[in-house]
Amino acid sequence: MMRDISINPRHEIRRMSCAIIAAVIFAVNIKTFVRAGNLYPSGFNGVTLLIQQIGSQFFGVAIPFTLINLPLNAVPACISFKYLGPKFTVSSCCVVVLTSVLTDLIPSQPITYDPLLISIFGGLINGLACSLCLIGNTSGGGTDFIAILISERRGRDIWNYILMGNAVVLTIAGLLFGWDAALYSIIFQFTCTQTIQMLHQRYKKHTLFIVTRHPEEVYAEIKNFTHHSATQFAGKGCYSQDDLTLLYSVVSREEAKLLIKKVKNADPSAFINIIKTDYINGRFYHKTDY
Repeated sequence: MMRDISINPRHEIRRMSCAIIAAVIFAVNIKTFVRAGNLYPSGFNGVTLLIQQIGSQFFGVAIPFTLINLPLNAVPACISFKYLGPKFTVSSCCVVVLTSVLTDLIPSQPITYDPLLISIFGGLINGLACSLCLIGNTSGGGTDFIAILISERRGRDIWNYILMGNAVVLTIAGLLFGWDAALYSIIFQFTCTQTIQMLHQRYKKHTLFIVTRHPEEVYAEIKNFTHHSATQFAGKGCYSQDDLTLLYSVVSREEAKLLIKKVKNADPSAFINIIKTDYINGRFYHKTDY
């Protein structure tokens, strides 16, 4: 598949800004909450922390975070470069590199040692950083590369499946270092996952029913803004007896908010009904310019 590699300066500045801020949040969260509770985040960050702890406790070797995390991300980054494009991959690699370096450089500053508070607030902060990456069309690397690739191909989020996959890491951690930290890590990861699903709405769909007297103008806004099509039904107002048109279309949740304004500009008298859509089966346009 050929991908657009043109550069939009405004989008790239936004992308890199989100990447840098997210990386700082990831690193600070690790050195304030995660390390204080000996927790294991999802993805390769959790794997890296687990390997570090194994090296420290069983072999007496302090392995730098960067030395583990960067090689782990090498293969997923290559896959991402091929299927998701260079812009997305380069910015994601910046998140990985900056997070790794800052984690090694920033001193540990625990805020609390209460494991429940660490699990909840650490998970919230981690979810915020992940959402910031996704909003900026980048990622935290590692399993995020795979999750976003599958989400793009299937048009649905798989974060709950990623949570299940992390159970393997937590099982190893529980067997080696005790189950308290492993179980609290489940709370951490679940909180993180729910925060992402709440803040990032890309894969949630809304169905629009638009009653209008100007179907051509309204459909032009739908087509030009979202690249989605629509289905047109002829109708008549039961009260006014006026001839009307019903347009039916499915768009993403983030598109719906802006599309409503454009529809109202095209037809100020349009009546719009928005319904949350849990599942669709059929052709649905997905943005592929990463």
